[in-house]
Amino acid sequence: MKKHIITSLLYTAITAVLLGIVYPLVITGVAQLTMRSRANGQLITRNGEIVGSALIGQPFTGPGYFHGRPSAAGTGYDASSSSGSNLGPTSKALMDRVEGSVKAESNGADIPVDLVTASSSGLDPDISPAAAMYQVSRVARERHLDSIRLQQLVMQTVTPRQFGLLGEPRVNVLGLNLALDRLQPMQR
Repeated sequence: MKKHIITSLLYTAITAVLLGIVYPLVITGVAQLTMRSRANGQLITRNGEIVGSALIGQPFTGPGYFHGRPSAAGTGYDASSSSGSNLGPTSKALMDRVEGSVKAESNGADIPVDLVTASSSGLDPDISPAAAMYQVSRVARERHLDSIRLQQLVMQTVTPRQFGLLGEPRVNVLGLNLALDRLQPMQR
């Protein structure tokens, strides 16, 4: 019996070291060598300073910037509170929030649904090309830009379906706003 207990404890210790320390270090090393940007959260820098991640949405509320989806994560885009609102389609709270978003974004045309509804994680960094195009007139007016030039900028930032069939075309809001700032910085 003593021999079996010692053997099981030894196998447990070896397995814990291999799978709890060695394996994660090897996988981390391989990821750092083969896909450093992805392994580190696809951080985006501007002038050597980290301004965000391509994977997590950020709040852009100024009229001179493109806005992302509303966030249901904590106080807004809080990764530690990532989750959906869990409000059903008949929820008064959900309807009130969507109506508030519609009033805030409305320009008289039909609003793309992703501008007024939160994603399931509350951290979605992307919007549809239609949602970005919907905002062109407001951003062009605020930045004193030609709307045709701004539409071209949006189209340049569209990420197509993966392999031509997986997912939907999308626009990363942080990437689009950084390209917008390069095109014409916001007047203060």
